[in-house]
Amino acid sequence: MPRDNRLRRPLAECLDEVPADWAPLLAAWRASAVGRGLIDFVEARRLSGATIYPAQPLRALALTPLAEVRLLVLGQDPYHGPGQAEGLAFSVAAGCPKPPSLRNIDVELERDEGIVSAHSNSLQPWAERGALLLNTTLTVEEGAPASHAKKGWEALTDALIQAAAATPAAKVFLLWGAHAQAKAPLIEAASGGPRLVLRANHPSPLSARRPPAPFVGCGHFGQARRWLGENGVTWDWRR
Repeated sequence: MPRDNRLRRPLAECLDEVPADWAPLLAAWRASAVGRGLIDFVEARRLSGATIYPAQPLRALALTPLAEVRLLVLGQDPYHGPGQAEGLAFSVAAGCPKPPSLRNIDVELERDEGIVSAHSNSLQPWAERGALLLNTTLTVEEGAPASHAKKGWEALTDALIQAAAATPAAKVFLLWGAHAQAKAPLIEAASGGPRLVLRANHPSPLSARRPPAPFVGCGHFGQARRWLGENGVTWDWRR
């Protein structure tokens, strides 16, 4: 029986549960027309009986305060099956079957760094160490991928990406797939600290081993760890 990961309460309540350093960005977005529209849209869908995931849409921010971001892994929208999405890009709750994209992430992690992560499908340990596992859309309806895309989340997540890029700390941006790579200009325009931007195909089975930049074989995990070490940050991909 999958765990209940449905959004059970008004989105507005969830938006209050972020570290203080993310709060000004949330406040500005909530005060905007696009922010108010998104909040109203999600609440209307929830009250209409739609099954919306995840239960904690802002969990990535709660686990990784802005000042602690050392990596940013950018996804698209949450998993849309029961029990899967847990508010972290590419991650599912411990005990949930491993989705294909996460399976390929682990294939590359083992190939590149020799790390076997079969004991846990949750990426929460990465988030707690400073990896912001951010989707560009933070809610989705059951069985309907991208159902909440282009409704207003992107205005917020673009601001979060820019804020992360603008801090003075050294950090790595892992942009997998065309959707994530389209956000590169936001990163490049920010006048923050040292950064490494790595690009590859999405880890989905449709593209993970295909040109132009196969995900399997990209070596991003080792590159990120070594670069962070050279910039004074000790990183560990184990979970």
